[in-house]
Amino acid sequence: MKNAIDCQGCERILFDSKKTSHKTPFGCIYENEKCTLRVSVPLSCPVTYVYAIIEREDGLSLTVPLEKGNVSEGYADYFCVFSLYSSGLYFYYFVFEKKDSSFRLLKQGDGDTNMEEGEKWQITCLPEKYRSPERFEGKVVYQIFPDRFNKSGECDLTDKLKPFTIHNDINEPPIKGADENGNWNCDFYGGNLRGIEEKLPYLSSLGVGVIYLNPIFMAYSNHRYDTADYMRIDPMLGDESDFVSLCKSAKEQGILIILDGVFSHVGSNSKYFDSEGIFGGGAVSDPDSPYREWFDFVSYPDEYDCWWDVPTLPCVKEMSEGFLNLMIRNEDSVVAHWLSLGASGFRLDVADELPDEFIALLRKRVKEINPDAIVVGEVWEDASNKISYEKRRKYFSGGELDGVMNYVFRDGIINLLCKRIDAEEFASTVRGVCENYPSFALNCSMTLLSSHDTTRIQTELGRVLSDTLKGIKAASVLQYFLPGMPTIYYGDEVGMKGGDDPYNRAFFREESESSELIAHYRRLGKLRKDNACLRFGKTDIYSKGNELTVIRELGEEKKTLVLDVDTLEYAIY
Repeated sequence: MKNAIDCQGCERILFDSKKTSHKTPFGCIYENEKCTLRVSVPLSCPVTYVYAIIEREDGLSLTVPLEKGNVSEGYADYFCVFSLYSSGLYFYYFVFEKKDSSFRLLKQGDGDTNMEEGEKWQITCLPEKYRSPERFEGKVVYQIFPDRFNKSGECDLTDKLKPFTIHNDINEPPIKGADENGNWNCDFYGGNLRGIEEKLPYLSSLGVGVIYLNPIFMAYSNHRYDTADYMRIDPMLGDESDFVSLCKSAKEQGILIILDGVFSHVGSNSKYFDSEGIFGGGAVSDPDSPYREWFDFVSYPDEYDCWWDVPTLPCVKEMSEGFLNLMIRNEDSVVAHWLSLGASGFRLDVADELPDEFIALLRKRVKEINPDAIVVGEVWEDASNKISYEKRRKYFSGGELDGVMNYVFRDGIINLLCKRIDAEEFASTVRGVCENYPSFALNCSMTLLSSHDTTRIQTELGRVLSDTLKGIKAASVLQYFLPGMPTIYYGDEVGMKGGDDPYNRAFFREESESSELIAHYRRLGKLRKDNACLRFGKTDIYSKGNELTVIRELGEEKKTLVLDVDTLEYAIY
């Protein structure tokens, strides 16, 4: 491989986009904001002209010449100052001309350069007024699968979609696959909104500032990702008054509620599709239904586009007028309705499958109603440069999302503790995300260890580590020290185990509580609350052998975590 060292005896040309000595400001920039690039060229490499090529994927290209600056310690600095006038995702590299030749300088690895072969550097230009709500930044989130957390009293099940069964014992495992009658996902435990409200003091003791509820709207299944009616609480969970009461009581405890927005598909057994003919007026039960335009029928009414080929989850055409009106535009749209009743935002299910235009319209309406409400997207990869369905997404470059579910950090933490990657590779991953994400969006992203879609952290680490409790402590300390909203999946704080769906969705068991582990989580919650640098501060992370150091700083305030990856011992300063 040809690199800068091979250039007729030249030493390496220096440029690291993560260092402010080479690029300011760090990370993303806004439209019309000045950005400085500075490359250090060894004097042994006589160049006559240096310029940066800044490109956008739609063909827009900018050539920026670099001026020669200071000369010291065998290097000459070449620098330029430029602005980008249109938001978007850009990539750049440098061209060096000599008397009789020229070469491109590209990125190699985490902070090195390379001649001709390598990657271009990324820079995200943000819309001028794009910002996430500060009140969410760095808060502790508690994710609740509503049927499986806590039950208080009885709910009116008159309109509960059938068939359903209710476990007599909360210690019974969830049913895997279809029941004896061939019905899927119809076993319930009876957890409800009043039960969640009863647990608010407990959540407050963990330092929780946000509750993220998996779907609560009327649906057939226990997971409720098959919405039957967006404007109604599922009867087994309670009613609208229970939701209002929960939001009001949570607010009194300093806790905000965000809802799961499932907008890429609905349930086949719903008022919109109505495959069972229960509701009347649906796309299948009525050929003249106003909802028919929502769906893409290959052969009406039996063949239609559905989510991941699951026939009970027909996909909707999000940009159809009727769907946009009900979800976003109407005075009492789904978004407006639940925000008016006390919700403080939405987590968008499968954001990759929602059109950018839909997400942008939804966020715009949310902010018109409440500028301090949040829109978080389910994105499993680096959301700054994600390509889904052959299309580059605009989650940040288009100002569409306030944050995402940070599975990148989750995977990094687990891979680090399970020795699949070393400390430097983990540090490099964190540095990359910090550079690629707007700082406010990163601070509003959910840093999780488990979710309803993953194996629980207790089980994940237990497959590899001999001391699982020690592993969970190390994982959670890292989670709370990294930028973002550290997110507890209900029961992780008491050591609940669970493999793949549905076993990761068992009922919350207080009697399984590990007093040592829950005390640990309470200390972490207090640490976050008492130290603004952990919520808003800049992040420095580096490794030395198997020792990992994370430093968070805000003004004069500073907190440092040192973790030995081999022993899982850690210290906080």
